[in-house]
Amino acid sequence: MPPGLLVSHLHKRYGAFAALSDVSLSLREGEVLGLIGPNGAGKTTLFECVAGVLPADSGTVTVGGRDVPAEARGAHLFYMPDSIAPWPAQTVAWALDFTLGLFGGESGRRPAVIERLQIGPLLQRRIGRLSKGERKRVLLAIALLTPQPILMADEPFDGLDLRQSREVGAALRDHAAAGRTLFLSIHQIGDAVRVCDRFVLISGGRTCGEGTFDELAEVARARGATAPGFEEVVLALT
Repeated sequence: MPPGLLVSHLHKRYGAFAALSDVSLSLREGEVLGLIGPNGAGKTTLFECVAGVLPADSGTVTVGGRDVPAEARGAHLFYMPDSIAPWPAQTVAWALDFTLGLFGGESGRRPAVIERLQIGPLLQRRIGRLSKGERKRVLLAIALLTPQPILMADEPFDGLDLRQSREVGAALRDHAAAGRTLFLSIHQIGDAVRVCDRFVLISGGRTCGEGTFDELAEVARARGATAPGFEEVVLALT
């Protein structure tokens, strides 16, 4: 399958510190790609540069084979950051309706998204008064209602309990099956294996591998790793 989004030779520095060094990756249309790496690896910086929120020092982002400048990427992808509380004084219902109106999403999908993420009881509550887990589910609902063909979500499972994580994972898989391409930064290995088709590994601002679990496991074995689990593969390659 051809790449829907291609990142090539992305660099980002803060003075002498290299946050990203020659990062390249591909996101295929209709897949769920997981970005995996330790704390401080550069995951959020990479997402912000790809989304055009943070200017990269060099490198290109192409969508459908065409270079897309940072200021034009919002037409192709929607980026949901982690740990934000937009419109804290507004209700959840207002935020969903505002999102649909602002981005031109399909209003007919609103009831299904509300039911799938179980946020019906939260609709009249103010966003600023939600718990971390409640706010995460609302943010995901906002993201799922946007119309851009590519959705990038930073830590979509953070703050969720085990049951909620499984339900959200199933919702994201169904969302991809309906035709959307997902790029997810995931800290928990179990969530990543359950949801993603392929993975990009990053450490120290550099990509360390890209592929399916089987493809990455083969590379890890070539480097001396013997255990078959994905955690061991990540540890061997990052």
